[in-house]
Amino acid sequence: MTMSDRPTIALVGPGAIGTTVAAALHEAGRRPTICGRSAHERLTLEFDGGQIVVPGPVLTDPHGIRDKFDLVFVAVKSTQTASAAPWLSALCDARTVVCVLQNGVEQIDLFKPFASSGVVLPSVVWFPAQRESASSVWLRAAPRLTLPDVPAARVVASALRGTRCSVEVVDDFVSVAWRKLLQNAVAGLMVLTGRRAGMFSRSDITTLSLAYLRECLDVARAEGAKLGDDVPQQIVDGFHRSPPDLGTSILADREANRPLEWDCRNGVVQRRGRSHGIATPISDLLVPLLAAASDGPG
Repeated sequence: MTMSDRPTIALVGPGAIGTTVAAALHEAGRRPTICGRSAHERLTLEFDGGQIVVPGPVLTDPHGIRDKFDLVFVAVKSTQTASAAPWLSALCDARTVVCVLQNGVEQIDLFKPFASSGVVLPSVVWFPAQRESASSVWLRAAPRLTLPDVPAARVVASALRGTRCSVEVVDDFVSVAWRKLLQNAVAGLMVLTGRRAGMFSRSDITTLSLAYLRECLDVARAEGAKLGDDVPQQIVDGFHRSPPDLGTSILADREANRPLEWDCRNGVVQRRGRSHGIATPISDLLVPLLAAASDGPG
């Protein structure tokens, strides 16, 4: 049996995204080793029509790991990347595929220093899941991952085959990743207003969002993304169709007074824009405000 037939799986970071993936694997009879900062005897995924209870324990000491794994899902936020380093050292060797379930377009650059000589596989996560308690997550839509068309993607696709979390493999991953980043970037406006998706129904917020998204689109295209002129309107229309109470992970972090993923979701547009000589006047206003909301002082 080859690694892609039935890989050994570990998961680091059983938050909203990590719990969803762990539950999908457990439901299909593929129990992953779960690692995190806090010990839990079980994790619970709630969704319309039912729940999945994933038995623990959640391991908290990387020094207690004795085995290396074929596949490691890393679902920590970008602000917690360095904290995952001891886990990656314990779980990975040269054959390990490290699939990063994290926002942004810089996942390989962020994790390559910590992943030994294993393969770092970026992903795009397409599902709204929110933490309800320390060990409970509410999933609001069917989970889906997008991966680049590289050999390591077959390991992830095999691990998740037949689960409720679908996997799509695409040739033009850069375009998909940047499109998701545009969606995440404009969602950052929720932090600055303290409001949820219903705020996008305001005409002035729609106008601001479209202007910001067009700025982000210019940077995305300079980075090689092939995205049409209609993408900003598509993203705003998606917010218009969303439940008014739909939040986003960066808003949840602000409400809990946690550090924000402002750099990987918004700062990257400003940074990459400057590297290409592209003016980013809206980013130049939004990024310092998001950074201050995250890091203070005050």
